Amino acid sequence: MEIKFASVAALLLLLSFPVAFSGHDYGQALSKSLLFFEAQRSGVLPRNQRVTWRSHSGLTDGKSSGVNLVGGYYDAGDNVKFGLPMAFTVTMMAWSVIEYGNQLAANGELGHSIDAIKWGTDYFIKAHPEPNVLYGEVGDGNTDHYCWQRPEEMTTDRKAYRIDPSNPGSDLAGETAAAMAAASIVFRRSNPAYSRLLLTHAYQLFDFADKYRGKYDSSITVARKYYGSVSGYNDELLWAAAWLYQASNNQFYLDYLGRNGDSMGGTGWSMTEFGWDVKYAGVQTLVAKFLMQGKAGRHTAVFQKFQQKADFFMCSLLGKGSRNIQKTPGGLIFRQRWNNMQFVTSASFLTTVYSDYLTSSRSNLRCSAGNVAPSQLLSFAKSQVDYILGDNPRATSYMVGYGNNFPQRVHHRGSSIVSYKVDRSFVTCRGGYATWFSRKGSDPNLLTGAIVGGPDAYDNFADRRDNYKQTEPATYNNAPLLGVLARLSSGHSGYSQLLPVVPAPVVVRRPMPIRKPRVTSPVRASGPVAIVQKMTGSWVSKGRTYYRYSTTVINKSPRALKSLNLSIKNLYGPIWGLSRSGNSFGLPSWMQSLQSGKSLEFVYIHSTSPANVAVSSYTLA
Repeated sequence: MEIKFASVAALLLLLSFPVAFSGHDYGQALSKSLLFFEAQRSGVLPRNQRVTWRSHSGLTDGKSSGVNLVGGYYDAGDNVKFGLPMAFTVTMMAWSVIEYGNQLAANGELGHSIDAIKWGTDYFIKAHPEPNVLYGEVGDGNTDHYCWQRPEEMTTDRKAYRIDPSNPGSDLAGETAAAMAAASIVFRRSNPAYSRLLLTHAYQLFDFADKYRGKYDSSITVARKYYGSVSGYNDELLWAAAWLYQASNNQFYLDYLGRNGDSMGGTGWSMTEFGWDVKYAGVQTLVAKFLMQGKAGRHTAVFQKFQQKADFFMCSLLGKGSRNIQKTPGGLIFRQRWNNMQFVTSASFLTTVYSDYLTSSRSNLRCSAGNVAPSQLLSFAKSQVDYILGDNPRATSYMVGYGNNFPQRVHHRGSSIVSYKVDRSFVTCRGGYATWFSRKGSDPNLLTGAIVGGPDAYDNFADRRDNYKQTEPATYNNAPLLGVLARLSSGHSGYSQLLPVVPAPVVVRRPMPIRKPRVTSPVRASGPVAIVQKMTGSWVSKGRTYYRYSTTVINKSPRALKSLNLSIKNLYGPIWGLSRSGNSFGLPSWMQSLQSGKSLEFVYIHSTSPANVAVSSYTLA
C-alpha cells in the first residue's frame, strides 16, 4: 500500500461512455474476487486455505501491547493492518451478503463470503478488548514501505496503535461499529450467539464513537499519511446508526438519523463519491431504503431530504444530474489518479442496490434531466463491471487472473516474491527491492481476483510494479464488487429488496450451544442432480428446540439445469431460497438456470428431523 487520498470535491467533466454488450462470466469473476481476500489474510491460516502460496504471518501482533491482535487483513500490497479501510471492507462484504445472499449461494460462494467476513470480525473482537478501547493499526506505513518483504518473514516494526477516551477516533470506531452491526445480520440465523456478540460490540463502539468525538488520525497520527480522514467523523456516526438500526430495529438509531441528519451533513452533502473515507452517499442510500419501506414515521420530511441526496449521487453517475462525475473516454468513472478503481466498485454497488430498491418500491429515479427507470442504474453498474473485466479501449482485465490480458506485475509484496513455501531463503528488507521489486518478469505468485488501481483519465495503464497508483490492489476495491457480481450473475429479472428482513428466531436468555455443522442426510443423487443436507444451527425458544437446515442442490451435469422441480415432504417451518407452487418447489424466480458444476443453497427451519428432499423432474439446456 502506498499513500491513498480521498477528497470530497466534485468533478465536473462528463464524457460519453459506451454500453458494454459482450458477455462475461460474472460467476467466475465472483469466485476469483473472493480468493483475493484469502491472499490478504494475516495470522494463522486455516486448513481450508485455498491460496496455497501464502503461509502464517504476523503471529506476534499486539504482543508488545499486551493484547492478541493476530489475524485480520493486510489492506493492499503492504504488510500493515489499517483499521479504517479494513472495517469498511467488512461492512461492504456484509452488505453484499445481506442484499444478495441468495445469489451468492446460487453461485456456490455464500460460504466463502461468510468466511471472509468472519476473518475480519474475529479480528475486530480482539481489537476491541474494552468498551472504550479500539486498536486501529498494527505496523506503520513508513517503516513498512522502506522494506520489500513477504509477510511471512517481515522484520518491520509491528507496534499496535489504539484509540481511547483520551485519544478518540469517532470515524474509526463508527466504521467498526457499522461493520460489526452489518455482520451481525449475516450471522443472525447461522450462528445466533456470534451474531449477538457482534451486535454487543457494535453497541459499545457506537457509544464510544459518539461520546468521545474526534478524528482518528489525530490520535493515530501514523495513519494520516496513508489513510487520512478527510471527511471527518460525522458521516461514520450516521453510517453506524443506520447499520445499527438495520441490525437491531431499535428506534433510538432511527431517531438519531432523524435528529442529526441536518446537523451532521446527511441531508446537506451532495456527493459524487463513496468509499472508505466518505460515507455520505452510503448513508443516504440506506436512509432512502428505510423511507421506501415506510419506516420513517415522524422523520419522513428529513428522510426525504436524505433520499434527494441519494438521487443526486445516482443521477451524477448516469450523467443526468446538475453536477456529473467525470468519465474516461472508454466510459469508466474517474475520481483520481491513485487507485481510482475503489470509487468505481463502490459506486457500482450503490447503483445496483438502489436500482433494486426503486424497482421493488415501483419508483423511478428523479434527476434534473427527468425521471429515469431503475434499470438504467443496473445497466450503468454492468457497464462499469464489464469495463473492469476487459471491455475497455486496452482490452485489459483489471481483475488479476480473469481473462487473457490482465496485470502481471502487481505492486504487492507477497505475490511478487517467490512463495515462502517454495524457497525459505530469507529476503532482507532492502534486498527485496533489489531482487524482486525491480524484476521485469511476471509475479511468481498469481494474486487471483485482485482489482488493481486501474487506468488514468484517458484509459491508459502501465503494467509496472513500481506504478503503484495503477497496479496496487486493495481489499476495499474488491469488497463492494461481491454483491454486484452476484447480482449480475443472476440476470436482470425483478427483485424485491424492500421486503422486511425475516426476524431472527427468538432465543431464551441462556440459549443452547450452537452445534457444529454436520451432515444430517447423505448425498443423494437423481441423475445429474445431487442433494446434500446439513444441520447448521440450533436454539431453544419457549422450551422447544429449533434447527436450521441448509440444503445444497448441485448440478453435476455438463449442461445447464432448467425447470427443476423438487418434492419436499415433512417440512413444518419456513423455507427460503426457492420458489413455491403448491407442494412443488423450483429454482428461485431470479434464477433462469443452474449452470454446470454450480450449486444452489436453500434453508428451512423447524423443530424436528430434516425434511425429505427429492427431485421430481428437471430438464437440461
